[in-house]
Amino acid sequence: MIVIFCGCGWIGCQPASPTATARSEASVAAAADLKYAMDELIEEFHRLQPAVHVRVTYGSSGNFYAQLQNQAPFDLFFSADMMYPRQLIEHQQADAASAALYAVGQIVVWVPNDSPIQVEKLRMNAVLDPAARKVAIANPRHAPYGRAAEAALKHYGLHDQVQNRLVFGENIAQTAQFVESGAADIGIIALSLAMAPTMKTKGRYWLIPLEAYPRMEQGCVIMSNAKNRPGAQQFREYVLGTSGRHILRRYGFLLPGE
Repeated sequence: MIVIFCGCGWIGCQPASPTATARSEASVAAAADLKYAMDELIEEFHRLQPAVHVRVTYGSSGNFYAQLQNQAPFDLFFSADMMYPRQLIEHQQADAASAALYAVGQIVVWVPNDSPIQVEKLRMNAVLDPAARKVAIANPRHAPYGRAAEAALKHYGLHDQVQNRLVFGENIAQTAQFVESGAADIGIIALSLAMAPTMKTKGRYWLIPLEAYPRMEQGCVIMSNAKNRPGAQQFREYVLGTSGRHILRRYGFLLPGE
């Protein structure tokens, strides 16, 4: 089963441990689709830069945006779209010079291996299968991957037919958990999660063509109130560099320029 690490959030966090504070600590808010890729990015970054400790919290980009508007103590924000970073810049809450496109996300229709739904054959119409009693997507009100799933359903003329069977995850990682655990029968999830070690052997999926939903350009930005700007800058540069791009590509992300 997927394990979702949501961090402590920004309200009521406990002070960092002496070990962490002895090093330079950078606090990162990251979209939930990055969970496994980001864990690997941080592990490799710590190996290369042991003097900088990256502490990450995962969640929906929209919820982070609301928190960051209220001065949540994050140094660096990795959003599942570019809209939220741009809006933070417009409100002078993020550094425009630090904004960057780091990846392009993709979505898939996913079912567990033991599902009777032939997703590879039915493709998007798999959501209409009689066995698809509950269809999981992320909440489109604050999750970019939810908006992409909704757009794809509308693109294929399926949204009205499945609207009453939709169940919404708080973020895309929770959406994946719903369908992986059996709480939903089928789901539209991030390719990066379908390719994660805990899921890639447990299910089958069909990759939804990019033209079926708005291009999911994912952006990062350093916050204006960052307490550790140098550490945030170092980690940002690592993710945007050759090693970071290699890890992101292995999790199914397209890269800028591709």
